[in-house]
Formats: sequence, structure tokens, C-alpha cells
Amino acid sequence: MDIPHQRLVYFLVTVEAGSVRKAAARLNIAPSAVSRQLALIESVMEAPLLERSRNGVRPTPVGEMLLAYCRRREALDQAFNEELDAYQRLETGLIVLRVGEGFVGDLIDAPLRDFTERYRGVQLEIDTGSTRQIIDAVVEDQAHIGLMYHERVHPQLRFWHSSPQPLVALMSPAHPLAQGEASTSLTLEDLATHSLALWQVGHGVRQLMDDAFQAAGVRPQVGMQTGSLTVLTHAARANLHMTLLPAFAVARELEDGVLVARDVDCDHFRQAHSHVVTRVGRRMPRAALQLLRHLERWMRAFRGQMIDR
Repeated sequence: MDIPHQRLVYFLVTVEAGSVRKAAARLNIAPSAVSRQLALIESVMEAPLLERSRNGVRPTPVGEMLLAYCRRREALDQAFNEELDAYQRLETGLIVLRVGEGFVGDLIDAPLRDFTERYRGVQLEIDTGSTRQIIDAVVEDQAHIGLMYHERVHPQLRFWHSSPQPLVALMSPAHPLAQGEASTSLTLEDLATHSLALWQVGHGVRQLMDDAFQAAGVRPQVGMQTGSLTVLTHAARANLHMTLLPAFAVARELEDGVLVARDVDCDHFRQAHSHVVTRVGRRMPRAALQLLRHLERWMRAFRGQMIDR
């Protein structure tokens, strides 16, 4: 059945008014125009819709079915409009994020708490992954927003914000290299004299580190490899190994004094950035756009010198 919406309005108003003439007055058109539209509906339905009574017109059995259909359709339209209005006012919606593990503490500590308190109807879905997994998820529209480290150029990604976040040496306060002047930068040669806990080969941070040591002609002592930020952090806290991470990834540990961060005199490390990305050309939901602005404003990872793309 394919009946134009306006034609159904004529039928509904006629039933509510009780006569064609009263319906025409409500619609501000000629009674003949109403009758003509009703006749077109009856032609499609192949049955009469109205019958005369002492009080005007009333629906036939087929008319009752059409009336019920019109009211269900009205209710659906109203429900849709209410949902759309709530979505546009950021009261509902789903935002999917794929993030590097180092961003999780920074993300959860304050930015998302504040956002979810403001927009309680917006649901967040968050998963962690490597740089490659983050890129794939964003490019394939499995995630609205990606938070990643180091990667700087990709033809299918829009880099909304990029902030310098150097790779630093992290260690226990009891580590020998933690005893020197905090303002004095370590060298790659300094790092190579101590055991390191590092990301597994293939991880973006590990690639950055390998490139730096190779360019300097220095061989690091790799004492542990892992795919877990928690393992790296605990290995450093326990003074088992040093590790290399951006400071924002362990901000809480640095504030609590259980880890010490030392700058490394290395251009590769200092040129690393954190990024918030989406797919080029993707139309973002309003809630996702609001979250993008919120993360840029509140996350430690984006409090360095901002580079808008």
C-alpha cells in the first residue's frame, strides 16, 4: 500500500471532524478536494472507508483498520522526532573510541567522568589497541575516534589535534639514573648501560625506540618485552628495569612519586606526538564532535603545544 501522507491526513481529519464539510473547514480547502482525496484512497484500498450515520460519517471496517494504521504511524513519527531531538541535544547516542593503552588513565581520570556527568544518555564504547589496530578501526568505521601515539601521517585519517609528547626514561626513585640532576638529560648511551623493559616488536613506541637506537649506533639491553602497559609500569616501579614511555601514560605514578621521569637527549624521542584522529570524510555525530573538543581541552596528552590539522 502506497498512500501519500497528506492523503492520510485528509482521512484522519474527516474521521475526527465527523463530516467532509467540517474537515474541509479545518483544512481550509474545498469539500470537493477532501472528497477527491478520500476517493483516491478508496481506489487504492478497493473498499469504502466511510459510511453515513445520524451524526455524520464514521469509518467502515476497512476505515477502522486504516484509522488504526494512521494512529500507529502518528505515534511512530512522534517517537522518532523525540529520539531525534534527544540525539541532537546530546541526550542519547553511541560513541566508539579505540585508544592506545597509555591513554586510558588520562582518559578515565577526569575527561570522561566530566563528559558522562554532562551527557548521561550518551553511551561510550572504549577498546584499546596498537597503533595499527587503532588506524584500521577508524578507517573501517569501527570507531568514531582514535587516540594514538607517534604516527604522524596517514592519507585516510584526519588529525584533529596533535601535541608534542616526548618519549622519556621512567624508573624507580631507587634506580642509579634517578640519582642525578633532574634537569640533566640522559643519553642513549646512558640508557644502554641498564636493562630496559620495552613494548613488543611491532608496537609503535617500540618502533620509535628501535629507530632511535639504530640511528645512534647504540645497542640497548632488552631485559623484558611485553604487550602490557601495566607490566612495563610495574617492572619500572619494582626497579627491575627502566622503561620508555610518554609521561602522560604514567601521570598518576609520577605524581605519587613511585616513578621518576628523565628526559632523553634524542631527537627521535622529542619529535613524538599524541594524536586524536577520525576518518577523512566521515560525518561525525554531534555527541562525538563534542567529545573531541572535550578531550582536547581536558586530556594531559593534548596539553602540550597544540597542532591543529
